[in-house]
Amino acid sequence: MVSRNAVLRVARPTDNLERIAAMYSQGLGFEVIGGFSDHQNFDGVLIGHPHHHYHLEFTHHRGTTVGRAPTQDSLLVFYIPEDAQWQTQCDAMLQAGFIAVPSYNPYWDENGQTFEDLDGYRVVLASRDWTV
Repeated sequence: MVSRNAVLRVARPTDNLERIAAMYSQGLGFEVIGGFSDHQNFDGVLIGHPHHHYHLEFTHHRGTTVGRAPTQDSLLVFYIPEDAQWQTQCDAMLQAGFIAVPSYNPYWDENGQTFEDLDGYRVVLASRDWTV
């Protein structure tokens, strides 16, 4: 069993480290909580909320190209049940440079809005509560 104090880190590579970190920070209201430079030829930025037990890590391996997302269904999903907060967050995503796109899976169009970053990865802001 995973400890209640566990932290979830979602990590992925990018060719656009600074721009991606800025987009996600601005669009989701995250802040930079850590980072590293030239750690065995890797650079990275960690962003998140200081009071939540999850954060995102974006990395770049110097001298390599990772390209775009592997599929249109590579998603990071956030559930936002309050309508006003959901709309504010959607507006922030657009202002941060995300592009609103039709979802590959129509379920997400019925229950929220899908946004694509400059690497082709997608974030869904679900306009509902999450329940098991």
